[in-house]
Amino acid sequence: MKEITSIHNSYIKELQKLQDKSRERKKIGRFIIEGKREISLAIKGNYEFDTILFVEEIISEKEILALFNENVNRIVISKEVYQKLAYRDSTEGILAVTKAKDFSLENIKFKNKNPLILIAESVEKPGNIGALLRTADAANLDAVFIADPKSDLYNSNIIRSSVGCVFTNEIALGTSAEIINFLQKNNINIFAATLQNSNEYHKENYTEATAIVVGTEATGLTEQWRDAATQNINIPMQGQIDSMNVSVSAAIILFEAKRQRNF
Repeated sequence: MKEITSIHNSYIKELQKLQDKSRERKKIGRFIIEGKREISLAIKGNYEFDTILFVEEIISEKEILALFNENVNRIVISKEVYQKLAYRDSTEGILAVTKAKDFSLENIKFKNKNPLILIAESVEKPGNIGALLRTADAANLDAVFIADPKSDLYNSNIIRSSVGCVFTNEIALGTSAEIINFLQKNNINIFAATLQNSNEYHKENYTEATAIVVGTEATGLTEQWRDAATQNINIPMQGQIDSMNVSVSAAIILFEAKRQRNF
């Protein structure tokens, strides 16, 4: 089994680029997963792995083989190399070089006849995207669509903040126009979370095929989504502010939809 102990190794330098640059991840079609829990969720999500790098003093080869079959390519690395590549401060001693998935709308397969979908338009902050993906996993949604994406979903911040739920959700990326066309073609009702011309969210029926659409906290949803909506909806505020964190808003509406569907 190969062993790498130097941070100046050419392969390690390539992996650093992969970790740091979205452009590199897109060009090569690979990304790095850090941590046992996240890797386990990627396995459940049917991701394919190129190489597993691990620190023997932290995690044994036996533990690696408990996660993967013995045919997986394995490289022992030093703690120094691991610290150079690892994103988090916590040390689990395992990294996986993983093949990216194609997030095209054409690849979406719904589990249910009346799917429940979350759509996030132009959400920039990785922490918010991660929280939305955690909410989607908790609600066992049929899919998450990212409209006009501003971040690479394989950004380490998103993987970390989603606690691996980027691997457990059915995800598609596209322009707002493409996603609206997809929803209309598939007879999916669109409920856009916005203050303009809206009804209180709990007064609507979400038992049919439904897409809940949320936007950025700064500017909200664009006119394109407000016009395409079957109904605009709002969460009535009882304090001094007129909005909440996007992931909190999405959770409130989604779990009302789940309640109506008897979970």
